[in-house]
Amino acid sequence: MGSKVLVVTNDFPPRRGGIESFVLSLCASLPAEDVVVYTARMADSQIVDEPLRYPVVRDSSRVLLPTPRVARSAQRVAVRHGCDRVLFGASAPLGLLAPALRAVGVRRMVGLTHGHEVWWSSVAGTRALLRRIAAEVDVLTYVSEFCRTEIVRALPPADARKLTRLSPGIDPERFRPGLDGRALRSRLGIGEDSQVVLAASRLVARKGHDVLLAAWPTVLAAHPDAVLVVVGDGPARGRLQRAAARPALAGSVRFLLDAPYSDMPLVYAAADVFAVPCRTRLRGLEPEALGIVFLEAASCGLPVVLGASGGAPETIVAGETGYVVDPRSPGDVAAALCSLLADPGRRSAMGSRGRAFVQQRYSASVAGSTLRELLLVDGA
Repeated sequence: MGSKVLVVTNDFPPRRGGIESFVLSLCASLPAEDVVVYTARMADSQIVDEPLRYPVVRDSSRVLLPTPRVARSAQRVAVRHGCDRVLFGASAPLGLLAPALRAVGVRRMVGLTHGHEVWWSSVAGTRALLRRIAAEVDVLTYVSEFCRTEIVRALPPADARKLTRLSPGIDPERFRPGLDGRALRSRLGIGEDSQVVLAASRLVARKGHDVLLAAWPTVLAAHPDAVLVVVGDGPARGRLQRAAARPALAGSVRFLLDAPYSDMPLVYAAADVFAVPCRTRLRGLEPEALGIVFLEAASCGLPVVLGASGGAPETIVAGETGYVVDPRSPGDVAAALCSLLADPGRRSAMGSRGRAFVQQRYSASVAGSTLRELLLVDGA
């Protein structure tokens, strides 16, 4: 075997989401000649794969599962490319492939955990599988203290000691204040004097767009020129668009469904405030693990309004760089937004402090160096 890293993941572009951007950034932190990605088949993947400087092997299935066929395929990729280390883009369930990869000479395995491992740790059947994964890998990472606290309860002490923090890192040169968002404002028909609240995330129930829209009439009453820009797509799109078409919102909501990830710094540049009042669903089984968009927005100098869910509050300093709100209270959301829209000085100060906080706590360079250390085999 050689000395390369095989990244086994379902979470890779062109699929969009926080985990996908996290895994992509971790791949970029490693020398290109040392990386091979094994992932699922997705529409338009060629557009993503061709510019990358490392090989991406696409499976024939749309979702990788730890089946015997996928195990054999992963083994072939590892042997063909000389990989002796593995990074699982999500420990559950792909970490169950660990024994098969050990059998072909892989010496070091790191498994990333995210929000969904929280519910794996809470349900009897999946808890047993998570313990199997933890026993097989060398390191389990966690993105937030909230996730660590939940996951560690499911593990025996020896495997709990494998938990190491590896949070997403943000590139401060890419996500920075001072970019020109006027072109996007013009495209969306937003005047230069309008104040923009941005909500960028997948359109799913957990993100709280419905509560944000319920709060918006109160915001408009105090700030008639305010515009809410919703960026992203997902299963809740139709329901949210119908809610936004209500007369009470007076045409003040814009949807941008097709913003490529490469354009996101300019999307943040078009906004004055960032708000995603995320909430925990399914009796605690579906929390917000952390929230990369909160870090990106803060790095761009925006004050952040987020919901009290999971690890999301760890991305800000409450009252200093943004506000943590009751995600089920339209009144609480509206009050936070109105206070920020009414005070440009406070917005600016919070944005500056938020950028400094992200640079200190969530640096892309630190995340990359941490991963490289975790992947070391016998100190090399």
